[in-house]
Amino acid sequence: MIITLGEKSPTVTGRRRRAARHGLARRRLLAACGALGLLGQLAYAQEAQKPPIRLGVLTDITSIYTDNSGIGSVTAAQMAVEDFGGSVLGRRIEVLSADHQNKADVGAGLARKWLDVDQVGAIVDVPNSSIALAVQEMTREKGRLFLATGAATSRLTGDACSPTGIHWTYDTYAASQGTARALTRQGGKTWFFITANYAFGAQLEADSQKVIAAEGGTTVGSVRHPVNTADFSSYLLQAQASGAKVIGLANAGGDFIQAVKQAAEFGIARSGQRLAGLLVFVADVHSLGLPTAQGLVLSSAFYWDMDADTRAWSQRFIARVNKVPTMIHAGTYGAVTHYLKAIKAAGTDEGKIVARKMREMPVNDFMTKKGVIREDGRLMRDMYLFEVKKPSESKGRFDYYKRLATIPASEAFKRLDEGGCPLVAKASN
Repeated sequence: MIITLGEKSPTVTGRRRRAARHGLARRRLLAACGALGLLGQLAYAQEAQKPPIRLGVLTDITSIYTDNSGIGSVTAAQMAVEDFGGSVLGRRIEVLSADHQNKADVGAGLARKWLDVDQVGAIVDVPNSSIALAVQEMTREKGRLFLATGAATSRLTGDACSPTGIHWTYDTYAASQGTARALTRQGGKTWFFITANYAFGAQLEADSQKVIAAEGGTTVGSVRHPVNTADFSSYLLQAQASGAKVIGLANAGGDFIQAVKQAAEFGIARSGQRLAGLLVFVADVHSLGLPTAQGLVLSSAFYWDMDADTRAWSQRFIARVNKVPTMIHAGTYGAVTHYLKAIKAAGTDEGKIVARKMREMPVNDFMTKKGVIREDGRLMRDMYLFEVKKPSESKGRFDYYKRLATIPASEAFKRLDEGGCPLVAKASN
């Protein structure tokens, strides 16, 4: 090929053209990346400017229910938010937490501040029925959500039901269905109750007595004790003197643990009477130890070692708090997740709209399969009857339960027409 002086080689020219094109493409790419970066920064700034969606976990961090709820409930809520992605509708999700100290005035004051000042959209957990009933009323007035994952009283879906209240995990009626029915059928026809002296204990005893009577049993007596009681000796002596075949403990958490320990010292089991825990958590069994707790029959909405899904979630939870997860912890995760899904589906965080959307959407997670939230706010899901293993049966850490039966939701919870919820009465008129 002949190249005339002053002319450029075709090869050189091609290289320069390709280099120019590559340079232009690189500049365009950098410009695009810069634009995307600016858009990302703008989106982040816009999200930061929007008010966050706030959840408030009102729980017991320092008293008798701390192992059953407490920091574990806060952690479960945080896990749900993280797994959801941390934001919804372009707004950050924040989790607030507070300790109600098992005092009604403290709990009500914290809830009021959250609703009036901090603009909390949903209050979660509340493992104290007296406080829960107050929170139900306040959230109803403000049109905010109450996701009762720790509270027990069945009144939350009965006379005290709310269009913005969801009773998620269990209740006093469900707790009584498994244990009281099973022990009465096994021959425990006479009962004496040692009962926590507040809304939860009274409702648990009343619901249990109905089950016992329906199975042909009778209640021969009962006694009430203050919350956070250290000495159960006088109550246990009354129970022994009654001659009842079953002593029903209508309490929970630290009170239940103390009562069981002191019953062992009094030789209750050796005397032929049977001890029945009407609301027992796996954390209680862990505190008691298998030598003391073995043989207890109990009802629960959740156990960590039921299947691959429950084990996977529980292992993540244990890695964060080094404690066995209770049904309250699992329920808190599920309730928060369902609430956030409902906000996304509804396109708003307005309480009444979100509550309706939560009722419309089925609940499916590691704890609940094909769950349905009724108009009275009750999440219909199966419950389970367990027996605490003997030490020789346990194969490892937290291996405490063997399943005796599955209690279908239709049997575990009150029928819709029996609860006394005014919302149901209005709907049927």
